[in-house]
Amino acid sequence: MGILRQKFWTSSSSRPSSLSSIFIPAGIHEDHSTPHVFPFNSTGVSTRYSLQRFKSTQASNQLEQLYSTDDDDHDNSQALDFPGGKVTYIPEMRFLSESSGKRVPCYRVLNENGEIITGSDYEQLSEEVSVKIYSIMVSLQMMDTVFYEAQRQGRISFYLTSAGEEAINIASAAALSADDIILPQYREPGILLWRGFTIQEFANQCFGNKDDYGKGRQMPIHYGSKKHNFVTISSPIATQLPQAVGIAYSLKMDRKDACVVTYTGDGGTSEGDFHAALNFSAVTEAPVVFICRNNGWAISTHISEQFRSDGIVVRGRAYGIRSIRVDGNDVLAVYSAIHAAREMAISEQRPVLVEALSYRVGHHSTSDDSTKYRPVDEIVYWKMERNPVNRFRKWVERNGWWSEEKESELRNSVKKQLLQAIQVAEQTEKPPLEDLFSDVYDIRPPNLREQEKQLRETIYRHPQDYPSHVPL
Repeated sequence: MGILRQKFWTSSSSRPSSLSSIFIPAGIHEDHSTPHVFPFNSTGVSTRYSLQRFKSTQASNQLEQLYSTDDDDHDNSQALDFPGGKVTYIPEMRFLSESSGKRVPCYRVLNENGEIITGSDYEQLSEEVSVKIYSIMVSLQMMDTVFYEAQRQGRISFYLTSAGEEAINIASAAALSADDIILPQYREPGILLWRGFTIQEFANQCFGNKDDYGKGRQMPIHYGSKKHNFVTISSPIATQLPQAVGIAYSLKMDRKDACVVTYTGDGGTSEGDFHAALNFSAVTEAPVVFICRNNGWAISTHISEQFRSDGIVVRGRAYGIRSIRVDGNDVLAVYSAIHAAREMAISEQRPVLVEALSYRVGHHSTSDDSTKYRPVDEIVYWKMERNPVNRFRKWVERNGWWSEEKESELRNSVKKQLLQAIQVAEQTEKPPLEDLFSDVYDIRPPNLREQEKQLRETIYRHPQDYPSHVPL
């Protein structure tokens, strides 16, 4: 198994046997001939949940092949029997290169005109699923526009869009099961839309009213839904990654037919939690899929100022994790890659790393002006020429599944839902004051009771400084 040649993802008549052939293998010593029983249960594990360890002898042979050349005349029989497999001795001093010299290719199915690239290996999508994906992409676009403007009008305090990256979260959501647990970053609202989270529920969270599941304690866009297996978003960057590994390991222990999928941006990979999570997942062989949205910018920090490696995909192999790079603006490529990654994670009980190349068309958030650090023509190019929503619409229309009439009906319906949802959310009362102190302890400790008492006394003394629409 190795990286597929360039001709796979450009126009070509050759067709690989399987999508899995373009995943970068976890390591040069990978072998699946010997089943390995999970450390938490040494007996009675089903075949589906058996893993494969690496035979030391085969690892040694592969290492010898890597380092040897046709004119080598040194004694390859000398080797160090070291944990993880035999390490062959060589007389030459050889440093591993910092790069292979060639960039890892990017898996792609649809070209910019929404046409299937000849020879593409991908998962077929039905009309029903395709139309649903496109409809949710449009809905997310419109929701982002309306809520962004609501923040600009002072009606909510903060907002953050997914513009330009709609394909990553929605196509990946379509490739997963409802039982798969999601640990998002903050550009994955499309997953919730896919799973049935309503526009009214989004509005309730952004306005922080009493119907918000977080009871108004979180910033806007920090959604969460136990019903939809969507763990609540938290602001600190990359903390969700090691948490995802822990949850995945629990699924493994319970032998669940599900995996964990967690998301981060390229900036998140500069955090220590990213590296800890990858190593943790590889060692525990946890069924988790890491999806990195590499959009080139960590707020105002360009990737050239973050790392010197070939993006994110190459880091997987360093930790013993199978990896793939995919066009994040191509719905069919994202869907197919995540579908395959999920199957690997569950059937082989292994972590998988997916790097999705995309671009953040919008500002980082309502607190950012991205024109201060990147050229406007770059933004316009990605918005107009590489728009994932437009590309997928061309493909859906080419199949005869969409029309201007359906487009108009969809946009009118979503617009009405959005305006109504904002009106209702805005008029719904805020959570009561006591909710500031609830839900952590079954019985509130003395320090929290004292804090609540002091707060109420302060409000009583200065009522003019306390919002009148928040129930006491």
